[in-house]
Amino acid sequence: MKRKLKLLISLLFAGFFVSASAPEKGPKITGIINGAGGEPLPFASVALYELADTSLVAGTAARENGGFTLEAAPGDYLLQVSFLSFRDHWMRVSHGERHTDLGIITLRQDARALQEVEIVSERSRMELKLDKRVFHVGKDLSFRATNAADVLDNVPSVNVDVEGNVSLRGSGNVRILIDGRQSGLVGLSDAEGLRQLQSNMIERIEVITNPSARYDAEGEVGIINIILKKNRNEGLHGAVEVNGGIPEKYGLALNANLRKDWINFFTSYAINNERRPGSGYSFQTYRDADTTYSYERLRDHERGGISNHVRFGTDFFIGEKQTITTAGSFRHADGDNEALITYRDFDEGGLLTQTVTRDEEEVEVKENIEADINYQYRFGRKGHEWNTRASWEQSDDTETASLVEQNDQESGSLLQRTSNEEDEQEFLFQSDYIHPFGRNGKAEAGVKASLRTINNDYLVEQQETSGAWVPLDDFDNHFIFEEDIYAAYAIVGNQYDRFSWQAGLRAEYSDVTTELTAADSVNQRNYLDFFPSAHFSYKLDSAVHSLQVSYSRRLSRPRFWHLLPFYGYSDSRNFFSGNPDLEPEYSHLFEVGHLWQFEKGSVLSSVYYRHSIGVVERIVIADANGFTRTFPINLSTRDAFGVEFNFNYEIARWWNFNGNFDFYNATSEGVYSDEILRSESNSWSARATTKFSIRRKTDFQLSLRYNGPSKTTQGESLSRYELRAGISHDVLKGNGTFTLTGRDLLNTRKRRTITETETLVSESEFQWRSRQVVLSFTYRLKQSKRQQRRMMQQDGGGDDGF
Repeated sequence: MKRKLKLLISLLFAGFFVSASAPEKGPKITGIINGAGGEPLPFASVALYELADTSLVAGTAARENGGFTLEAAPGDYLLQVSFLSFRDHWMRVSHGERHTDLGIITLRQDARALQEVEIVSERSRMELKLDKRVFHVGKDLSFRATNAADVLDNVPSVNVDVEGNVSLRGSGNVRILIDGRQSGLVGLSDAEGLRQLQSNMIERIEVITNPSARYDAEGEVGIINIILKKNRNEGLHGAVEVNGGIPEKYGLALNANLRKDWINFFTSYAINNERRPGSGYSFQTYRDADTTYSYERLRDHERGGISNHVRFGTDFFIGEKQTITTAGSFRHADGDNEALITYRDFDEGGLLTQTVTRDEEEVEVKENIEADINYQYRFGRKGHEWNTRASWEQSDDTETASLVEQNDQESGSLLQRTSNEEDEQEFLFQSDYIHPFGRNGKAEAGVKASLRTINNDYLVEQQETSGAWVPLDDFDNHFIFEEDIYAAYAIVGNQYDRFSWQAGLRAEYSDVTTELTAADSVNQRNYLDFFPSAHFSYKLDSAVHSLQVSYSRRLSRPRFWHLLPFYGYSDSRNFFSGNPDLEPEYSHLFEVGHLWQFEKGSVLSSVYYRHSIGVVERIVIADANGFTRTFPINLSTRDAFGVEFNFNYEIARWWNFNGNFDFYNATSEGVYSDEILRSESNSWSARATTKFSIRRKTDFQLSLRYNGPSKTTQGESLSRYELRAGISHDVLKGNGTFTLTGRDLLNTRKRRTITETETLVSESEFQWRSRQVVLSFTYRLKQSKRQQRRMMQQDGGGDDGF
């Protein structure tokens, strides 16, 4: 422990002394905005964007005389000027080391806007950039009154299976962050944690497929960053949402902020009560030299409960250069889950021999507390800043269940009960310094420490004829997981005319210990790894066409659940467990991307290749009774390549269309029990979303997605598709909105798999949740829908979170 504290103190001092002397403030950009008749247009909106990736640099409003002033580092930019009932004015700005005066900018009136009285300036649902894709949650009707798992499942390149497991470009080894950091909301179980986070608390989703050294090396295929809502607009602003749906779902959410001069308060709260019915079916046949028999399994379940989540914080603006942000959150969830499993056994001739039922009732209580403080210092020059962050969190999860098993060929019942107590604590410290140099150069360095401990106490007991409860030997243990990661990185980059480059190196030292107390088994691993990254970009034709080539080395550490030697006991014939001896996976990622931006949309095309070693795959084995055990091992080496297309297009002012297509090929090969396991899979997925606006007040959206079949080392996952639709209507002069959404309208979102080994053939179908229809109403306080969208354009939609 002393060694850890010393290292933390060293990292802390490194963060404080990494800053350097501040240069002069960035040169100014000025101009005057007039109408066609020469009259000034006060309060017209002015936004300055990077020419390379259209990211927002600065924004302001014109003064009473139409004049405006912006500060920006030297470089090439796009300037947008907009005003009510006037056409947006775009112009390219080459900003040098001295003051740039744009003179008089004349706006022309928009005839269509005059007829409609108002302009709704709305940011696209999907923003495409070379280094990441950004998806704005509020722009998609299918995101209303859902949870984070549903939101991610509708994001291109991302797939969420019926059990809630997230994958990116065909791989489940993806890093999920909340506001740029690992969070206990998805720490213990990504799937269940994402279901507890309601969509009305989310601002946007960022998908980064080939991260630079700035980001954690964790995540074989990249990073998904969930940015929560936090408003910094002057005055009081907020929104409240109520919703209800079928199957049973009721929810209430609100968010608000109050800013006065140098201080900003923000808060959000969500409560949700729902029941999620689902079902499953499988048929398994076991064959060996002496016998053949089979059984089918029917499963009906209903999961749900009540969850509460509150988040609050304060921004302190100390002068123009310093900001201190404190934030905290608390989540409490009470779950009540039921499942009924029916086994029907058949002999070699296909005759029914017995029927066994297994009834489970589970109660689950979850709590999560987080506290965070962030300090930001902005030096004189644009982009020259220092950020330091510290956070603490604690999560607790307690599950208790009772199980009753009955056999129609036997009298009496078999009674069992399970308990699982799990708690997590994590402390994080991070400090990053960014120093621009020259006209377009930038150097960056940072340090990070993450200390995490998880305790899991699992027990299964069975009642004997005497009435006494006796633990089952293979299901009674206390598992302790400690993971301490220390990291440092450096990045340097520059731009010369149309060419830009960035190179970085990240070092991570991992200290991981797992302990099974009952078996007195301790497994400790210490390893130091280096993760280089490189990105090269070239503008082929001004800002219209851009090309990027990138490389990074990544790793995927075993998740806590994959290390647990036991998962659950609800299905007594199909056991799922972890493996405490798992090692990390290592991957090399190469990607070439082309971004085409035009007046009404953009197209992002990517070709990627991924080489991975020590790939973790699940192995299925069957015993002499035909009962299966599924567990992960470091099985194979995998080579995967693919092509991907993301696009959005404004067909008309009232009609938008966006879509995604991804094709990939993956080849895996490994050895288990002297058997060579090899698979080659070609698969593809596609999504399409279209949105119509009807007479400015009504929106209609239709979404269709398809996931093709894919092969595994022991079988195949079959295809699936899903249809979603939504309609919204504005009321109360744009302050309120009714939204009706339907998800999985055709009830086809099911996992279908085939598993084949030398002795076992299994076909299964599983649906975690059936189709759902939800009606919601949102009321915005002191800001109409139009004003809300305009402010999002000016502030860039929130902080990046890194």
